[in-house]
Amino acid sequence: MSTKPHEIVERALELSRADGCVVIANESSTANLRWAGNALTTNGVTRGRTLTVVATVDGAQGTASGVVSRSAVTAEELEPLVRAAEAAARDAGPAEDAQPLVERELGSAVSADFTDSPAETSSEVFAAFAPALGESFARARAGGRELYGFAHHEMVSSYLGTSTGLRLRHDQPTGTLEINAKSPDRARSAWSGRATRDFTDVDPAALDAELAQRLGWAKRKVELPAGRYETLLPPSAVADLLIYQMWSSSGRDAAEGRTVFSKPGGGTRIGEKLSELPLTLRSDPREPGLEAAPFVIAHSSGDDASVFDNGLPLSATDWVREGVLNRLITTRHTAALTGLPPAPAVDNLILDGGGSRSLEEMAAATERGLLLTCLWYIREVDPATLLLTGLTRDGVYLVEGGEVVGEVNNFRFNESPVDLLSRATEAGRTERTLPREWSDYFNRAAMPALRVPDFNMSSVSKGV
Repeated sequence: MSTKPHEIVERALELSRADGCVVIANESSTANLRWAGNALTTNGVTRGRTLTVVATVDGAQGTASGVVSRSAVTAEELEPLVRAAEAAARDAGPAEDAQPLVERELGSAVSADFTDSPAETSSEVFAAFAPALGESFARARAGGRELYGFAHHEMVSSYLGTSTGLRLRHDQPTGTLEINAKSPDRARSAWSGRATRDFTDVDPAALDAELAQRLGWAKRKVELPAGRYETLLPPSAVADLLIYQMWSSSGRDAAEGRTVFSKPGGGTRIGEKLSELPLTLRSDPREPGLEAAPFVIAHSSGDDASVFDNGLPLSATDWVREGVLNRLITTRHTAALTGLPPAPAVDNLILDGGGSRSLEEMAAATERGLLLTCLWYIREVDPATLLLTGLTRDGVYLVEGGEVVGEVNNFRFNESPVDLLSRATEAGRTERTLPREWSDYFNRAAMPALRVPDFNMSSVSKGV
């Protein structure tokens, strides 16, 4: 069997005896650096391949689907994989989300680079970053700080072919950088992170300067009780909260009365005003710097994704427009069930609030409040209100008279992102950010800082 992904896709389609077939080949490569105590510890490069076959079988009661995914498929394993997907379809009952496979539209369903070799990353992605990081180690040692962290870069080339003639290809680069700075006695810690496509836009010196400033703030400790505080949420924290909101925005679940977006008495809250600020929460596969797959790539079905939608074109979508709920996530199937427009999920998220001030400028305009670094251990408490709980981490700072005067203790919070949007009084400048909690699953995000006048710090968290 050829090692070329497009030929593997073609061969699997040729082997298929099902009424319909979708084949997805993902070719991935990763490069990473890790460091501790101002010194590199490990680095490496990996490669992998995953093949997914979706077989559809028509029957008197409807169309069934079978999905099988395997890694490192050899020539001898390809036909058994296709047969396994067909057997899974025959053994399954009719698929609730059954739809005709996406048809080939003239001139728009074949990627020009479908037959090209997969894109790959390598240690060269760190060619400029690594020396700059070494210089940051030297500055940190001279300044009495220790840097810990990792840089990770992944390139995934996805090849999607269907029995209806689609031949689509997408290359997705994903880079993340996380750095912790600690005082030698480990009593003070600060975190910073960045998301990037290629590490050419990451400045280790700027990150180190930011961390040094935060460690300086932490020299003075202030104990505060639980309560509601005016709070500045940085873009990273805003991203973590709104990504969870997006994951909870299934149109079907809302129409069936199970979520915060369900309308009392039936239906959904689409058209309802969620914020007095002109907030627009949107996704766009062609957003500069946050580019994502412009078509559906679904390895399994659920309320917010369908294997029958594979290859469906994706477009810019406003989930919230000027403060008003505008769209909920739907597949073709759930759109038909609910009467909502089809709106598949897109792999990025942007919040525009019309603001121009940086987080630092917002802090300078704060009489008294808290400045957060990031959130973690976020968990859902109540799906009906989307009440979330979680913890602050690596720096909560007290602002008085526009100046940071010290570091306060960590807190557990209880808040709903939907409710926060209704109470936010200021949105800052939108910038690309790394959501700390969800960066392993979702990291193409651009958010502003938000000012919330009464953020609920429900209890003091010790030892975090």
